[in-house]
Amino acid sequence: MKILTVIGARPQFIKAAVVSRAFKELRPDLSEVLVHTGQHYDANMSDVFFDELEIPRPAHNLGIGGGTHGQNTGRMLEKLEELMLLEKPDWVLVYGDTDSTLAGALAASKLHIGVAHVEAGLRSFNRRMPEEINRILADHVSTLLFAPTELARKNLLNEGVRSEKIQIVGDVMCDAAGFYKQRARKPIWFDALGIGKNEFVLCTVHRAENTDDPLRMQGIFQGLETARVPVILPLHPRTRGKLKQMGLALPSNVHGVDPVGYLEMIWLEANCKLVATDSGGVQKEAYFNRKYCVTLREETEWVELVDAGLNEVVGSNPEKIAECLQSARLFSSGEKFYGDGKAAEKIVASLFEASEGQGFAIPVVRD
Repeated sequence: MKILTVIGARPQFIKAAVVSRAFKELRPDLSEVLVHTGQHYDANMSDVFFDELEIPRPAHNLGIGGGTHGQNTGRMLEKLEELMLLEKPDWVLVYGDTDSTLAGALAASKLHIGVAHVEAGLRSFNRRMPEEINRILADHVSTLLFAPTELARKNLLNEGVRSEKIQIVGDVMCDAAGFYKQRARKPIWFDALGIGKNEFVLCTVHRAENTDDPLRMQGIFQGLETARVPVILPLHPRTRGKLKQMGLALPSNVHGVDPVGYLEMIWLEANCKLVATDSGGVQKEAYFNRKYCVTLREETEWVELVDAGLNEVVGSNPEKIAECLQSARLFSSGEKFYGDGKAAEKIVASLFEASEGQGFAIPVVRD
């Protein structure tokens, strides 16, 4: 069996690494072709990135990125279709909610190749977010939907997806957190800041809904300043550029640092007081590291964390941000919301079960 895996951003590489490792360990007879669309250029994705994280290097890099959502998706569709006709995979595997996710799912479905979507069923119910459109469309053209939670399954059922197409497998990021936890590395600059462990807020801001809106950016950074607690902010290039463009300076208590590698990010998450972020992935990583999270958005896909009191959605309201960052809320949950750390094993088993005819028929390109 041949799998063609489509990814386009660093978080997707980390998710795909977990499943690729499971393929090799459980089904060494499988052939996987890893395709990087190039959607997000990341200077940290050097040879060191692949070696340290034990991530397989892409067989193909399409070099598509930097355009609008429509431009990127259209160009990816064209290139991925050519590649799928050449490689003739039995399955196309996509992750998450990027333009690469949508392009991979659309190209495969139009060629009648089985599509498997990892992280299916997540919904923010905000269709102004490009990610929401991507995840909905990818789900509805997929053959197998790997949902991380029961709520994700219910979202799919409410949209008319047949129940036999849905598998609750848990979250592959839970697998990744367990695998990489012992490999976490303290950033070389940390000690020079003069901040102790569990004394700082770890913050990330990169979503366009924040970085493209001067009022939201002003509100977020006013909240960080008012909190009067040390904040470590790995500055996404987009955020750095927008701050300069808007004439906003970092408050004195906010330590802006260059983007960090994944292993350094895990260390910061494990050793911070709490997390403030607009990233969906970082919200979950805060949970995996048993840290309270403040979400700098108007909604979140991870509503079970909000319901459990482990995550508070504050938007860009400076008063709410400051209040949450000043609090001493402790993580207090033993519940496993995202599975048992064996999502990848379940994904591999489901793919082979479906392909061997024990599931439903899958049309495959053979010509």
